[in-house]
Amino acid sequence: MAERIYFTYIMASRSHTLYIGMTGNLRLRVFQHKWHEKDGFTARYNCDRLVWFESFSDVSLAIQREKELKGWRREKKVALIEQANVTWQDLSRGWYDVEPADSKRALDRMDA
Repeated sequence: MAERIYFTYIMASRSHTLYIGMTGNLRLRVFQHKWHEKDGFTARYNCDRLVWFESFSDVSLAIQREKELKGWRREKKVALIEQANVTWQDLSRGWYDVEPADSKRALDRMDA
């Protein structure tokens, strides 16, 4: 039986609004955030950049970490992100054939 991997992750907007989540399929979940496939916080605040993540082999540890991070003050969350990703680059850039921002820019040019 294959071992499952679970992720606790942080998505951010361009203005650094943060969203913390947990998933068993990071690639799919990030895609859903980027393309606003579900209404909610990340769609409303355009949190479409994966800026930090951690993997776990135990789902309960991933959930526990998500809850821990959600309880932190913003400054501590920012320090965690910047420890591994100083420039807040989208860690999922290149995972997909088309990025939503690229698609929107292309469509805007076509409309102009």
